Amino acid sequence: MFEVLGRWIERHFSNEEALVLFFQLLMAFLIIVFMGGILAPVFASIILAFLLQGVVSWIERRGVRHAFAVSLVFLVAVGLFFGFVVFLLPIIWGQFNNLLKELPRMLNEGQASLMLLPEKYPDLISSGQVKNWISQATGEVGKLGQLVVSFSLSSIANLMTMLVYSVLVPILMFFFMKDGTLITRWWAGNFLPKKRKLLNQVWVEMDAQISNYVRGKVIEIVIVGIATYVAFALLGLNYAALLALLVGLSVVIPYIGAAVVTIPVALIAYFQWGWSNDFIWLMVAYGIIQALDGNVLVPLLFSEAVNLHPVAIILAVLVFGGVWGLWGVFFAIPLATLCKAVLHAWPRSSEVVTSQ
Repeated sequence: MFEVLGRWIERHFSNEEALVLFFQLLMAFLIIVFMGGILAPVFASIILAFLLQGVVSWIERRGVRHAFAVSLVFLVAVGLFFGFVVFLLPIIWGQFNNLLKELPRMLNEGQASLMLLPEKYPDLISSGQVKNWISQATGEVGKLGQLVVSFSLSSIANLMTMLVYSVLVPILMFFFMKDGTLITRWWAGNFLPKKRKLLNQVWVEMDAQISNYVRGKVIEIVIVGIATYVAFALLGLNYAALLALLVGLSVVIPYIGAAVVTIPVALIAYFQWGWSNDFIWLMVAYGIIQALDGNVLVPLLFSEAVNLHPVAIILAVLVFGGVWGLWGVFFAIPLATLCKAVLHAWPRSSEVVTSQ
């Protein structure tokens, strides 16, 4: 057994670059798992700097100096963020509070509608099933209420954390944008081997894929969110801003997000209008937005999309989301692409023999 294990290790890890890559990935995984909460501002600032680096490079190609381009992009990004906090966040939070106040009325109307089902369809639905559904729904609403109460009780700590993040993240983001190249060179010079053909191959593929995916996904969230808000507001749907935010964020989770967010959209429309023409028009408009997103916007934004099987994408969302939460869900596809790139570039046994 030990001989077989030794041959396997020699076959796959005799290459110096493969060994370095393995330990780099293992170290990154352990840091995120055990120190993810502490280093959250650093990770957030790195992600934001990476998102904005494309804009900085575009401005530099127009003859603008690096320092001025970084400062300009940084100021615009911070201005947009505080604009969101000052103008849009209060509207979304107010609609969320109003929705919580309306939940008891919606539950009562929903219970009344469910209690009529055994009379209309006695062969399909029994009163016991309806009572079981109502008890499960009441339990879920109770959990939501407890979550809101616990959040309000810890609001002071959350507020202090947000204040610290609001100072640390912009500062770190600015320096990562300004000195990102220097930091990368320092890391490569001190922690990577001089001959790094394998590492460069993985890096080139991942840099192109991740930059295309992350920036495209952010643009997709903004476009889908704005289009959804305009449609919902024109049709007079309640909580249009809150639902538009949910629909925009739902594009982060492929296949699953759109299906899940359809439920609150349909329920709120039903409790507002019932089975009316307004409800039908709302769902038609929502379906058109989803169709345009999947068939027009996604192919346009992700022209260099990763060629991953849908099963692989769903598994990546489940695995990385379970490990890293929301960030894992957002970066599930890039991380799955990283795994694919590493497996594709990993030295085969024949390559190892040839190199020896």
